[in-house]
Amino acid sequence: MRCACVDIGTNTTRLLVAERTDDGVREVVAVRRFMRLTCAADGTIPAATVAGVAELVAAHVRLAREHGALPVHAVATAAIRQAPNRDELCRAVQDAAGVPVEVLTGEQEAALAFAGALASLERPPGGLIGVIDVGGGSSELVTGTAGQGVTWSASLAVGSGVLAERHLRSDPPALEELAAVRAEVDAALAGVHAPVPLAVLAVGGSATALAGEAGGELAPETIARVLSVLIEHPAADAARRLGLHIERVKLLPTGLLVLEAAWEALGGAPLRVARGGLREGVVLRALAARS
Repeated sequence: MRCACVDIGTNTTRLLVAERTDDGVREVVAVRRFMRLTCAADGTIPAATVAGVAELVAAHVRLAREHGALPVHAVATAAIRQAPNRDELCRAVQDAAGVPVEVLTGEQEAALAFAGALASLERPPGGLIGVIDVGGGSSELVTGTAGQGVTWSASLAVGSGVLAERHLRSDPPALEELAAVRAEVDAALAGVHAPVPLAVLAVGGSATALAGEAGGELAPETIARVLSVLIEHPAADAARRLGLHIERVKLLPTGLLVLEAAWEALGGAPLRVARGGLREGVVLRALAARS
């Protein structure tokens, strides 16, 4: 049985078509499209953006059905759950794509990211595991175990997209701009007192971008090395050097600063990039409901 998830994020809209395996899910098709949900001062999503998202989700749904996915689930995260006109966007998507949009809470987003991250491992480690999901509009920190699931989580209103929009003006970003980003992230984490896990998994676009530089396990030196490229070179040049999409490179400085600070908040245990995350979690939940 194949199932699909369309994830409407702050920076990207992504499709995952997957099918059940004996130990989790297997990716059949994965598609990413950059579409920044740049909002008005009050958080309202402009009408042109609403129409663009609806059209893009409809294209994802058609592709999912061409690959035999049934059902197709659409979920929305931080930028949409905070928007005063989120119901308007959800109606536009349903009219265009024929699927309802589930607007996830921060707690739901954290739990689904945790489930998807663990499902991507051949052998989940024993003991307490941490997951960091750096998104465009929010970031989730989660701890739990393979047997019990989530035991603690926090959703923070800092993500790569909102921080880039708020602070980055130069190309490449200036040191004082990055210092302002880190100060905002530190302030958001000031009241977070997380349990200390034995291992940490990173999910989301910023973490995935690091995977090519680090292989599996990450080290502080990896983040520092990639940040040095982003600081020293304009985005177009950095994208060529790192082999990344230019839109990802524009968001990567803020995403890496959030990831680094969140990792420190979880105690700095060994950090790996997980192959699964929110979308895999949605697919697993859907498959479990039908079994």
